[in-house]
Amino acid sequence: MTFLSPAGQAEASDIDGRAAWIRLGIAIALGTIGGVGMWSVVVVLPAVQADFGVARGDASLPYTFAMIGLAIGGVALGRLTDRFGIMLPAIGGGLMLALGYVIAGLAPNIWVFAIAHGLFIGMLGSAAVFGPLMAHVSLWFNKRRGIAVAICACGNYIAGAIWPQVVRVLLDAYGWRVTHLIIAVIVVVTMTPLALMLRRKPPAEPAAVPGAPISRHGGSLGLSPNALMVLLAVAGVACCVAMAMPQVHIVAYCADLGYGVARGSEMLSLMLGFGIISRVGTGFIADRIGGLAALLLSSALQGVALLLFLTSDALTPLYIFSILFGLFQGGIVPCYAIVVREYFSPGEAATRVGVVLMSTLLGMALGGWLSGVIYDLTRSYQAAFMNGIAWNLVNLTVMGWLLMRRERLARA
Repeated sequence: MTFLSPAGQAEASDIDGRAAWIRLGIAIALGTIGGVGMWSVVVVLPAVQADFGVARGDASLPYTFAMIGLAIGGVALGRLTDRFGIMLPAIGGGLMLALGYVIAGLAPNIWVFAIAHGLFIGMLGSAAVFGPLMAHVSLWFNKRRGIAVAICACGNYIAGAIWPQVVRVLLDAYGWRVTHLIIAVIVVVTMTPLALMLRRKPPAEPAAVPGAPISRHGGSLGLSPNALMVLLAVAGVACCVAMAMPQVHIVAYCADLGYGVARGSEMLSLMLGFGIISRVGTGFIADRIGGLAALLLSSALQGVALLLFLTSDALTPLYIFSILFGLFQGGIVPCYAIVVREYFSPGEAATRVGVVLMSTLLGMALGGWLSGVIYDLTRSYQAAFMNGIAWNLVNLTVMGWLLMRRERLARA
């Protein structure tokens, strides 16, 4: 079978073929397992805060460090993926992820716990199966690139739907320290054999003309590659500061309201589970209207969902808002990878995707920390939701301008 061949490069006929879809399935599994690094800390946040006796803002730092680590690691590991393929970064990521969870489980204070999440769990661990994996999958698809990248990105959200419940059960049974050690064992024994199945390099594809990115959905944007990257980075930070508020703090929010950690974990799982539906649906949409338009649509709907959280803090509405938030925002992040593949050379796909996803992860890091600080100052999450809405408007402005520029140049 082509995807199991130990060396060499796949043929052009493998693009969109059986080998590509099998590889996509392996990528989803890797993303689901390695994605634990983004979600476990959200569930253990109240327990860690109580154990270390720190404020909510300080307890949010491990998540912030993990997101910063993911951001930096995504670029560095993206470069390695462009040069050597995905297998080695994925194997190393699994080993570093396990080491990070061991260190976190033995951490004597919040700072060691946070550094373990930033350096080993984020930068050297989960980063390998986030941006680099999406970029790698995009090289195996042409006609169905949008849906393929979106499905690959679902691994992260499947992780968000599954891992919070797993972590909650382990947390109740063994405490947060033993829970981290158990996670370390799981990731190291599952990710290595899966990564070994991705040895073969993707099919060759002609590179785009430098300095003139062209999309099959509306022509050139008339911008230099670096200028476009800067605008995408600004949009990425803005949309994910907004996204972080519900995703990072919904468990703590429910605990503060007296509903308990279990209810908050259920809302997080629903949010991310319905985000899977959103990602797949957005992939279909992006294949038809392009990544820019699909991204603008998803961002607008995310803003609507954030507004809904301001209308009620009752239990049933919070469940409904969590589901809607997942349905509305789930497709945003993979849209950035789709835009990069539409407007940049495939030979730099993993690096460019790493850079733009770095901005989204920095936005998540900033948003997670900023929401905690706003809560500490106001003793309420209402102002934090309003802060998210303001950042979301920045994203809408940038993406709307890019789309209008594309349409104007296409008509000209």
